[in-house]
Amino acid sequence: MHYHVPKPFYRKSRDPWYVEVDGRQINLGKDRELAFRQYHAIMAAPPEVRPTHGMGTGKGLKLTELFDRFLDWVKQHRASDTYVWYQSRLQRFADRFPDLTMGQLRPFHVQEWVDSFPDHSPTTTRNYMRSVKRCIKWGQTLGYIDSNPIQHISIPASTPKDVYIPPEEFAALLSISRDQSFRDLLEVTYDTGCRPQESLRIEIRHIDLKNQRWVLPRSEAKGKQAPRVVYLNDKSVAIMQRLTGNRTEGRLFLNSRGKPWTTSAVNCAFQRIQHRMGMAEMQRQGISVSADKIAEFIPTLSKTHRVGKKTVAKTDAELRHEAKRKLTYQLAEETAPEYSLYALRHSWATNALQRGVDALTVAILMGHKDPSQLAKVYQHLSHNPKHLLEQ
Repeated sequence: MHYHVPKPFYRKSRDPWYVEVDGRQINLGKDRELAFRQYHAIMAAPPEVRPTHGMGTGKGLKLTELFDRFLDWVKQHRASDTYVWYQSRLQRFADRFPDLTMGQLRPFHVQEWVDSFPDHSPTTTRNYMRSVKRCIKWGQTLGYIDSNPIQHISIPASTPKDVYIPPEEFAALLSISRDQSFRDLLEVTYDTGCRPQESLRIEIRHIDLKNQRWVLPRSEAKGKQAPRVVYLNDKSVAIMQRLTGNRTEGRLFLNSRGKPWTTSAVNCAFQRIQHRMGMAEMQRQGISVSADKIAEFIPTLSKTHRVGKKTVAKTDAELRHEAKRKLTYQLAEETAPEYSLYALRHSWATNALQRGVDALTVAILMGHKDPSQLAKVYQHLSHNPKHLLEQ
């Protein structure tokens, strides 16, 4: 008969070595050699005297260890995007307070942490605080801790964005995009109202052209509670037929190099569009960067650059050109609206409601479990005189 013998393992997200004994993870430290010495000492000791600290409960529990347990749970029970969302934020908190225990954690730790990012928007600050609060609440619910020391810390409200893109503006957006593969992604998202993570991850096997829809099984849908069905109009069906061709597997939306679109690649494509739109608007209005702004910006630039293997001083003309180019780029982005796939999804819902589609149907088509979300997110329609007059 074979018996399982615990072995030390390295947890990259936290840095130290661990060993799991009797269902309990024990922190062996960051040094590999010392960790294995401690491991052998633990395994040589009688079970009744083996250390039980490391992944314990209560005030002595290290915050980073609770983060690990929470992230393991998220990875198993939530979508991969949700895991990445929490992991990136909790990692930053752990980097700032690597040795903090639950008995030491206070609300000011969270407040000082978010205050250390002065350039963050209120929405980003809110999300950082939400990530930590959610983890601590989860730990209390599952019994890892007896109380929640940051339960009463207030979280700032998010800053709503006016992201509605009317059909005529969307047509202008498409005309500026030079990449047919990106235009396909934009059109299908605008015409279906699907979530960005759905359009970016949809595969050939999910497409049901006979019934004009995508079907994601429950295990791949957001929340993993029910299958997600996205219905396609005739234009989207035509795009599906063109993109699939003779393909039988793989991601549906591929970029011009034949690679699946990623979130960062989509954001870069939107930034390029924003820059082109901004430059066109600046030219139309006769807007340019002033000489005074250029002179003020030059001192912030590096005075040297690499030419081959040598470091060479920039000339005055090169510094002026670089300053003008960077300031023009910034001004172009400020002049043009900021777009995203979520803005297209939001616009689909707004268009549907304005066409008279009832809120329950819109909620079902968007994949919402709670139709009341529509009343909160799309209340701007109550302030649209043209829409109200036509009712």
